[in-house]
Amino acid sequence: MDLLFENRDFTPADLPGKPLPKAEYDNCTFTGCDLSNTDLSGIIFTSCTFVSCNLSMARLSKTALREATFRDCKMLGPKFEECEELLFSVSFTNCQLNLSSFYARRMKKTLFSACSLREVDFTDADLTGSSLAGCDLSQAVFDNTNLEGADLRTATGYLIDPQRNRIRKARFSADGVAGLLTGFGILIE
Repeated sequence: MDLLFENRDFTPADLPGKPLPKAEYDNCTFTGCDLSNTDLSGIIFTSCTFVSCNLSMARLSKTALREATFRDCKMLGPKFEECEELLFSVSFTNCQLNLSSFYARRMKKTLFSACSLREVDFTDADLTGSSLAGCDLSQAVFDNTNLEGADLRTATGYLIDPQRNRIRKARFSADGVAGLLTGFGILIE
């Protein structure tokens, strides 16, 4: 990639109605940018931070997210499994990730903090040692997901079948245990 942006701050004024240039972005910050429905395919983001951005339905084919941090972002529907797998590393704080997909994505020790993860697809994903603190996991799909050592103590709304997922040493609150028993047809009163 010929174009490189380093240590730059991007705001809506820097991207008025223009697509984000296909480039490598290193240690850049994007604040308040509307990147919804944008084609981010092939772009490399290394140690970049996105704050209060809208990335809903952004196309991520071969997009490199390397130590990318997202805070207070709206990200409805992106397919993170299309991202470049090499060095994929992300963290999310107070983000809306509803309807997103992390299908078969390796995401060990990933931080999801106070996020809305409604109807997110975690099928075949590896979330070993990840934290889902304060997240709403209503209707999220866990099928053949590795949640070993994951922290779901303050997560809500999840339904996880222990027979179809790996949950060894995962941490759950006593109140959340019902989300592990639903598949057994047990009535908890």
